[in-house]
Amino acid sequence: MAWLLAACVGLAQAEAPAVPLERQVMAAYLYKFAGFVEWPEKSFAKPDSPLLIGVVGSEMVAEQLERMVAGRSVAGHPVTVRRLQRGESLAGLHILFIDRGIDRNTQADLLAAARSYSLLTVTDADDGLAQGFMISFVLTGERLRFDVGLRQVAPSGLRISARMLAVAHRVQGGAS
Repeated sequence: MAWLLAACVGLAQAEAPAVPLERQVMAAYLYKFAGFVEWPEKSFAKPDSPLLIGVVGSEMVAEQLERMVAGRSVAGHPVTVRRLQRGESLAGLHILFIDRGIDRNTQADLLAAARSYSLLTVTDADDGLAQGFMISFVLTGERLRFDVGLRQVAPSGLRISARMLAVAHRVQGGAS
């Protein structure tokens, strides 16, 4: 477990120090998650299509993530960040981060729309898994960790690496 956390903290600390460490680590995790998830073949139009990470409601995470992924790729896909506003389509996204500050109705609408895609949904809301997110950031002591909800992942067609699951703070439920 220490290797993923160390990689995320190391990547975060190498970037802009004006961003709070928690937000830096969230951005690093979002980037690192991409390397531990397999998307269905139809998720990418071409073998070199970008891997798109959408961010809703956190300029700090979006800015940090943009700096972090500049010039980087995952599995041959250049990584790109898209800041989303209410009502924008989720088409083409691979990862969607929704900040805890977004109202519940908007979160629910975005999650409902995300179910139409093979899209990894992530939040830092306190009850993220209960709301239907696939991954929820949690603070344990002074550390930012993440929980994974396998029931939420199963219908998406995504496959999360056992290595990522092994370092999760908590993994809830599997497909029955």
